[in-house]
Amino acid sequence: MPPRRTDRPRAAPHGVDDATWLDVIQKMDEVYSQLVQDEVELEKKNEELEQSQQFIFSILSAMSDVLLVCTEKGEIEETNAALCELVGRSDADLRGTSLLALLADAGSIARAHAVLMNASPTRRGETIELNLLAADGSSVPVDANCTPRATPSGRRVGTVFVARPTAELRRAYQELRSAHDALKQTQQQLLHSEKMASLGRLVAGVAHELNNPISFVLGNVHALSRYSDKLRTYMAAVHEGKDPQTLLELRTRLRIEHLLDDLPSLIEGTLEGAQRTAAIVNGLKRFSAMDPEERKRVDLNDVAERAILWVSKGSSQPLQVDWQPASPCMVEGSLGQLQQVVMNLIQNAVDAASTAEPPRAPHLWIQARAGATNNLLSVRDNGPGIAPELLSRIFDPFFTTKPVGKGTGLGLSISYGIIEQHGGTLSVRNHPEGGAEFTVELPAVNGAS
Repeated sequence: MPPRRTDRPRAAPHGVDDATWLDVIQKMDEVYSQLVQDEVELEKKNEELEQSQQFIFSILSAMSDVLLVCTEKGEIEETNAALCELVGRSDADLRGTSLLALLADAGSIARAHAVLMNASPTRRGETIELNLLAADGSSVPVDANCTPRATPSGRRVGTVFVARPTAELRRAYQELRSAHDALKQTQQQLLHSEKMASLGRLVAGVAHELNNPISFVLGNVHALSRYSDKLRTYMAAVHEGKDPQTLLELRTRLRIEHLLDDLPSLIEGTLEGAQRTAAIVNGLKRFSAMDPEERKRVDLNDVAERAILWVSKGSSQPLQVDWQPASPCMVEGSLGQLQQVVMNLIQNAVDAASTAEPPRAPHLWIQARAGATNNLLSVRDNGPGIAPELLSRIFDPFFTTKPVGKGTGLGLSISYGIIEQHGGTLSVRNHPEGGAEFTVELPAVNGAS
């Protein structure tokens, strides 16, 4: 501390006048004031430095990742609590020791040594896999980001290692993968459930569609059975060696000539009926099966025509459809899934007209349009349309405007997802001439399958 001042008058030195002495005293006061100010500033800087150190220490302690700072030679200069806890050693114990002593195998030592010896590392550093030696002697795999540490002049003075145990990442990845698989399975179940709901609405119409060829086949089989009995009777007479006159009378009575002439058409009709039945059953199987997502070239015209036929057969009331095909209208996708989408749109259009106030006979306008890059299929109904405030929610899962028990609210949501997976879009608007219009847009492909 500076010497204390006193107010006692001092004797002026020999040869120095009072003015000079006053100047000296004034300078001493200025120096003293500056010393006091510097001391205050120093205390302030020390406090700020201590706060900065505490802040940095709190960050290092809070880090869950392992932090290690070493010199160019690999001698440890700084660690954090996560590393100390992992290796079971204190920060003071680790300082000055070699980084390589913390590694569990020769491969890790070689990789870390290569990083330390790299004369021209990138500013962003590099990531390597290391195995740290834990406190219990086990090996802990980590992904370590190694970043060079340099002075303001750019000279490298060490390396900073920030590592995270990969076991935690693997566990998180496994949980994420399991959740994704469960989500995919649930999505497939919802897709299949909605498909079964659509199939249930078609049972009556498809049963009627099957009844015609089956009845035709049964009638032909009964005729063939009668013809078989007549042929057996005639052949028995031939084998018994009956005289020609008896055989001629028997041939006339059994109408063998007519029978032989009628056999080709009976067989042909039976085959046709069986083929029609098989085609309908195969179509149902393709539609109802869990789709393996096989992608191939599909004609939107065929998809729309089959959907119109099935929905018409399953409808309890007359259905008027203005259908405008566009040939060719080829896209690439899953036939079963695209069939489900178009059937859902057509069935929704029928329901919209049927539930209008007052109810009206369903009238649908379905049009396919082929473009250079995209093909479109639009379905418009003569219903009341969709309230503007509901248009943005129409594709939300479980959202439906139908009465309770009349819809699951999944059909349009699933259809939207299917078209999106096919690289296309499904949109909706209220048509200027009335009713709602849904438009499927899919990338066009050239050629046929």
